[in-house]
Amino acid sequence: MRLAPLSLVAALIAAPAFAAPEAYKLDPSHSQILFHYSHLGFSTTYGMFSGFDGTINFDAEAPAESSVEVAFPVSTMLTGWQARFDHFMSPDFLGASEDKTVTFKSTGIEVTGEKTGKITGDLTLNGVTKSVVIDATLNQAMEHPMEKKPWLGFNGETVIKRSDYNLGMFAPYVGDDVTIQISIEAVKAE
Repeated sequence: MRLAPLSLVAALIAAPAFAAPEAYKLDPSHSQILFHYSHLGFSTTYGMFSGFDGTINFDAEAPAESSVEVAFPVSTMLTGWQARFDHFMSPDFLGASEDKTVTFKSTGIEVTGEKTGKITGDLTLNGVTKSVVIDATLNQAMEHPMEKKPWLGFNGETVIKRSDYNLGMFAPYVGDDVTIQISIEAVKAE
């Protein structure tokens, strides 16, 4: 059966509209980035960033159309030892001023399972931008039981080489591979 042109237009207008991605703001009180690396093979050294800003444009119907953008000051790093923090902020590593930031902006998402995906994006650290892939898991997407607002929770993990970002002092003795673990919550933007 062939539709007349006016019937075709009417059918397209009546068709359900595709949902667009919805903006979510990261909850800085429940979003952390942990990192760890080998210290001479004797121990694993840990650090953390917390309290950062970011936006997730989440498309529940087409997750591959989602995106994420995050930025935070390098000086928000927590190491558990002031001398280590001071050394990381020194010219030996980050040469960090108060306004020096780390940024991540997604460039693509590959859905790998019902709640998993690979988020590819540009990580800018220490003035160097490189593409990284984060293995991500959607933990939950629902109304927050206390806030009564739409909420998201994700975990992710990737490994970078610190020498790729001009942070390779003492490598390979101090591990060049840095494992980054991400746990974030985000609230739907109003």
